[in-house]
Amino acid sequence: MKKEANQYHGVVVPMVTPVDEQGRLDVAAVARIIDFFAENHVAPLLMGTTGEGNSVSQADGLQMVESAVKAAQGRILIYAGLTGNCFSEQIKQANSYTAAGADVIVATLPTYYALTPVQMENYYKALADAIESPLMIYNILATTHMSIPVDVIERLSHHPNIVGLKDSERDEERMAKCIAISKGRDDFAYFCGWAAKSALSLSLGGDGIVPSTGNFVPEMFNELYEAAIEGNMERANQLQEETDRIARIYQAGRTLGQSLAALKVMMGTKGLCEAWMLPPLSRLLEEEEKDIIRQVSLIS
Repeated sequence: MKKEANQYHGVVVPMVTPVDEQGRLDVAAVARIIDFFAENHVAPLLMGTTGEGNSVSQADGLQMVESAVKAAQGRILIYAGLTGNCFSEQIKQANSYTAAGADVIVATLPTYYALTPVQMENYYKALADAIESPLMIYNILATTHMSIPVDVIERLSHHPNIVGLKDSERDEERMAKCIAISKGRDDFAYFCGWAAKSALSLSLGGDGIVPSTGNFVPEMFNELYEAAIEGNMERANQLQEETDRIARIYQAGRTLGQSLAALKVMMGTKGLCEAWMLPPLSRLLEEEEKDIIRQVSLIS
């Protein structure tokens, strides 16, 4: 089982983006959530899928990074998500995040055009060459509607400025192949973005996990990670089942966007943020929010 040879490892939570009713970034909530994460030894991925990354303006994105870095006070790494279709703007945004203190840039594919494997590879090479911070590849078929081939990832893994892969694709065979690329290396890390397979990925030698439910129970995922790397898979699998049950409260029967609103409702029960969303997403109906709060009370 892989130990902590790579500097990029552990639990990286795809953090929600807290906003007020007018859609303005809630800087105080950012600080609360980051402190909550640091106390529980997990790092944030800012403006990923769970963080409504495609809906965050460039100005708010920079403020989000600045606020997170200030709150973290060097206790945890800051991973900053990068999305978009304009390459020159992506470079500017990535470099502004780096200047603000982000440690790693995590980039999805541009999504307007269907890309060939060659175009995917060239895109990441060009981005890695152009930005000033380490780059992590982010593969997420559910939202980009494209899957980065494993052989492309293997070649990209040898680029000196590409340090890892966050893979959210629901495919166990692919997971095993991607973990094999990173296994035994300290220059390329594998992070599992399929939360329900967190324990499995770690048992196979993955470096880290990226669970959205970690916004609510970061301590459980930190314990899951520690148990797995220590070889205590009985405890890791037990925690997997427990966190899966919690995840169903906000995910079951909902679209991805609705589940993110429900997750914010759950976080509100801990005083972390309000349930407002950025357009085109919206918060849930009052009765649905009340039911989520009721379900949370049963596990507290």
